[in-house]
Amino acid sequence: MHPFDIKAALLAKHAQHVVLIHFPIALFIAGVAFDFMAQWTKRQFFVAAAYCNLVAAAVVTVPVLITGVLAWQWQLEGQRLKGILLLHLVLGCASSLLIWVVCLVHVRAQRKFGEVPSGYRLPIEVAGVVLVTLTGHLGGFLSGVNGPG
Repeated sequence: MHPFDIKAALLAKHAQHVVLIHFPIALFIAGVAFDFMAQWTKRQFFVAAAYCNLVAAAVVTVPVLITGVLAWQWQLEGQRLKGILLLHLVLGCASSLLIWVVCLVHVRAQRKFGEVPSGYRLPIEVAGVVLVTLTGHLGGFLSGVNGPG
């Protein structure tokens, strides 16, 4: 495979998931960081930055989940999942759900005239970052980045 072969890169059976997954991870972690800064400094700029990052992260989880399921179907021909792959799928769905919950908390607060969301969101966001990190770590093993895959 030639390194600049666009056709091969776009049509690879698993490449899209591996490429797309970095967007919600980065957007969610950045959104949580901005939200903690907003809580600490009380500045509206950080509230707006957190809001934009968290909404974008939630939206991008949809194609990531779709490409993950497609990669499973194409690479493994739909065979029964077990071990790390099953755990990665479960944690990926849970991560996506938690990202959407955090996003909806922020959307709801924004609709109330741009107020800062309630303090209960911060532990949920920390749990989300831990879950996303664990899911990504397992995905690294599956792709061969963190070890045999």
